[in-house]
Order: sequence, then C-alpha cells, then structure tokens
Amino acid sequence: MKIYTLHTKQKLPITMSQAWDFLSDPSNLKSITPDYMGFEILSGADRDCYAGQIIQYIVTPVLGIKTKWVTEITHVKEGSYFVDEQRFGPYALWHHKHFIKEIPGGVEMEDIVDYKVPMGFLGQMVHPILVKPKLKEIFAYREKKLVELFGTYTGKPQ
Repeated sequence: MKIYTLHTKQKLPITMSQAWDFLSDPSNLKSITPDYMGFEILSGADRDCYAGQIIQYIVTPVLGIKTKWVTEITHVKEGSYFVDEQRFGPYALWHHKHFIKEIPGGVEMEDIVDYKVPMGFLGQMVHPILVKPKLKEIFAYREKKLVELFGTYTGKPQ
C-alpha cells in the first residue's frame, strides 16, 4: 500500500484569529476551491469546525464526474490546528492536517495531506500523471485565492 503526502506552507499578513475564523468555517471552502471542481456543500457546514463534525460535499474532480465526499473533523485545537479525514469519497485514504502558527507580521499556514489512491497498482500508475498534478493545482489555486483575500505576506508587522 503506497501512501502519498502533499505538504504546503503559506504565509499571510493576518492575525491568528483572522486565519482561524476563516479556515475553521467550512462554508469558506467553496471560495478557495477552483470553480471547475463543482464544489458544493450538502450538509454539516452550519457551524465552525469541531471534533466529530461530518461534512458532506459534491465535487467534480475529473472528467465532469460528480462525486460525493464525506469528511469528518477528527481533531481540533482551537486557534491552532484541525484534522479532517475522508469517510467516503474518491480516495482510499485522506488525512488532512491544517496548522496555523503566528510568525512576525502574520501567520504561517501549513497543510499536510496523507492520501492513498484507489484501484491498487492502476491507481499508483495514474497518480503521477493525474492525481498528484491535480492536487498541486488545487492547492496552488487555494494559495492564490488566499493572497487575493488577505494580501501578500511581507514579514512586516500588521
């Protein structure tokens, strides 16, 4: 079983509370997800994240095929980090850690996603040409949208 990891970091010129308020609100996911993904929250986004929260989405990751995705928020440390895990969806495993830490002039957001593609050997063959580039593209879009929303980090005090 091959488990892959996607690791990203981004610095933003905002406070810890601004970062937490935005990131811990599941309804903000749509604004930082590419439009072509057809991202739609079906249920569970009516409150900020808490351990045990189940969120159901529809996404269209490839070839216009709509897919239901169900995640559970499994761990939360208020203002610092949370973890979501796929319960049903396109991956054989999805474990996504979101960390926020204060740095001079803003915050550093870190995402660590451990995931496994479905379909065994065939999935592993498709991973480098389809799955990995698509995930990188989605997280690059997220980074761009966060800069549009909050500005570019300069390292200077706010």
